[in-house]
Amino acid sequence: MFEKIIALIEKYDKIIIHRHQKPDGDALGSQLGLLGIIRDSYPEKQVYAVGDMTPRYAFMASAPMDEIDDSTYEGALAIILDTSAKELISDSRYTMAEATARLDHHLFVEKIADEEVTDSSFESCCGLVAAMAMEAGLSVSAASAKALYTGMITDSGRFRYSSTTANTFRVAAFLIDKGFDTADIYRNLYSDELFFIQLRAKFVLRINVTPDRVGYIYTTKEEAAEYGADSFTLSRGMVNVMSEVKGIDSWVNFTETESGVLCEIRSSLYNINPIAVKYGGGGHQMASGATLKDREEAMSLLEDLNALGREGGRV
Repeated sequence: MFEKIIALIEKYDKIIIHRHQKPDGDALGSQLGLLGIIRDSYPEKQVYAVGDMTPRYAFMASAPMDEIDDSTYEGALAIILDTSAKELISDSRYTMAEATARLDHHLFVEKIADEEVTDSSFESCCGLVAAMAMEAGLSVSAASAKALYTGMITDSGRFRYSSTTANTFRVAAFLIDKGFDTADIYRNLYSDELFFIQLRAKFVLRINVTPDRVGYIYTTKEEAAEYGADSFTLSRGMVNVMSEVKGIDSWVNFTETESGVLCEIRSSLYNINPIAVKYGGGGHQMASGATLKDREEAMSLLEDLNALGREGGRV
């Protein structure tokens, strides 16, 4: 399945790894994991990782993202990870590379690269990268395995989401065999500063539930400024405060920003991805997102979720 991607990696001496903006654990884990795998497997190559960072997952990176000149893309291969749409890629200079490749586990939205492997049966892009390493017999250090395993944990909800399969555990076992401290991962992921625990408590108090079993929270720009947290934390970081509330089958977190209303959508029963796509977003069947124009459009999306709850049609 990965033959053409591996062929490109072997062909190019300069490789630049991209992923989506505002990286979560899977985006950053797949990027750092692949970075280490290529460096260990092909030590003669120049390999870089670029893009913005999210404070929530900064613990995963032992060094900052690489800052490179435009000239670095000359004669290089750019690899895009964990990204379903062009506008979501962190650092648009990937188009300057001589060749491009993509590994992604989201539902297909559009072709991005010259060679692509997109497989939504994987719970995470980290799992996809690890599967490639297994298939091709690439070198996987304990550090690379730890990064990939971390992304598998975050995108599978600690192996609780329905995307978790038998293959998930086969890949996880392969990574654990490389020898790293899993307890250290969980300490970093699930031990929070008092500020964030208190922030989640504030969001819990703001949960609304519609008659159609849809939970939602709407945060205005003024309210966001008062919280003193970045938009990623307020948006993706808070959406799952509604995940285990009885009587909620789908839930959405709206966060106003200068660039639009960030919208994170989740469901325990329904395929909400078509709704995200309708509003210019994407993702997975039961976890998707979009950026909306304004509150009016946000309420329109909420009504679509209500309609989905009324109509039923479980995944």
